[in-house]
Amino acid sequence: MNEGLNRRQWLGAAAALAAAASLPAGAAGRPVPNIIFIMADDLGHADIGCYGGRIVATPHIDAIATAGVRLTQAYANSCVCSPTRLALLTGRYQYRLPMGLEEPLVRARVGLPADAVTLPRLLADHGYRTALVGKWHLGEAPFPGPLDSGYQSFYGIQKGGADYFTHLAQGQPVKEEDGLFDGRERSGDIGYLTDLLTDRAVAVIGQAARARQPLFLSLHYTAPHWPWEGPEDEAVASSLKDIRHYEGGSLKTYAAMLSSLDRGVGRVMAALRGAGLEGNSIVIFTSDNGGERFSDVWPLIGMKGELLEGGIRVPCLMSWPDRIAPGTVSRQVAISMDWAPTLLAAAGAVGGDWDGANLLAPLTGRAPVRPRTLFWRHKHNDQIAVRHGDWKYLRIKGREGLFDLAVDERERANRIAEEPAIAADLKQRFAQWNEGMLQYADGNYSYDAGAQAMDRP
Repeated sequence: MNEGLNRRQWLGAAAALAAAASLPAGAAGRPVPNIIFIMADDLGHADIGCYGGRIVATPHIDAIATAGVRLTQAYANSCVCSPTRLALLTGRYQYRLPMGLEEPLVRARVGLPADAVTLPRLLADHGYRTALVGKWHLGEAPFPGPLDSGYQSFYGIQKGGADYFTHLAQGQPVKEEDGLFDGRERSGDIGYLTDLLTDRAVAVIGQAARARQPLFLSLHYTAPHWPWEGPEDEAVASSLKDIRHYEGGSLKTYAAMLSSLDRGVGRVMAALRGAGLEGNSIVIFTSDNGGERFSDVWPLIGMKGELLEGGIRVPCLMSWPDRIAPGTVSRQVAISMDWAPTLLAAAGAVGGDWDGANLLAPLTGRAPVRPRTLFWRHKHNDQIAVRHGDWKYLRIKGREGLFDLAVDERERANRIAEEPAIAADLKQRFAQWNEGMLQYADGNYSYDAGAQAMDRP
């Protein structure tokens, strides 16, 4: 036995080598990596330390950046929840599917189609054990749920949010789809939701390690989405008649929610190390959209529900010790729908018709940054946005702006009067792209009507 290893470390390393020998081949003929995709909910761009966070320390999340790559130009597909999750799962613009037009998804009349090609389904076909732990929010029965969409196990909530202690919407009638679920049945587990999700994620990692099967774990926390409840707030929460959104909360409570999230990520990373899986595991940490009431988005402006940078630019970290140099910083422009083709490429799997780009080569340092052109729409306040290179065209309520994000990521210096040709080009690109997308029922996008210089507070 190597004197540098204790017995537990030696057994973990031996188990990892034995497991690797039985795995299908991934990128470049190597054993396929485990994939742990951690998504926070409503996390601000600067809520975590490695992006300049000032609210609370997040050492465990920051450690992913230390071990791998931190993206400075990462985006969510939408400024609200469900459309981003749809794009992540399908690798396509959410506006190609009817449920992607619900911003956010609040009605049960749409959901993920039964025949949708999804990332977990393709990975399951490639021999992966697939699990969703956390938030689904892609439609309720009779539409397909997680277990009908490629995940082999599910533990979490089906709807957009829940009380962290009761796991229900307080003050509202309990519906069939409410509550914490284990598979298709409601779970009776008691505890703070962030901790329960972490407990299950750790268990899933252990099960996959013992089975010597590659794992795709979607760990979609509800934190730090409202209600504003830290781990010690059960007594306060139980006294409320309903979930408080615009009432209550504080930076102190928000800090407690972030700390709980950070501790959970630390436990997940420790589970990977303990199972001897860390080296050949891809770990991604990101958010579904920009920050909310108590979030920090500095130096950006805007928040959830807006196509300003603060509403769509998100923290994004990726570690893969066997393939990514530690402490890397990348200016690669990326978006949620890129992860489906990128992760399938890492796994050596095929299939899918993607709008997203395979960014495996630039993120692992084997290719230069890849140029991107990205588009957003959001029905509320008639918003559109285009990013092409460093230029961003933005329209909100008929007011237009053009910003050079290379020098003005705060979107303060409107250049539309100085660069009319660039603005016209980006508007034309949007028009061509928009023709291929499903349209809102009220035809909300007449983007030449009533346009004027964008005012900035």
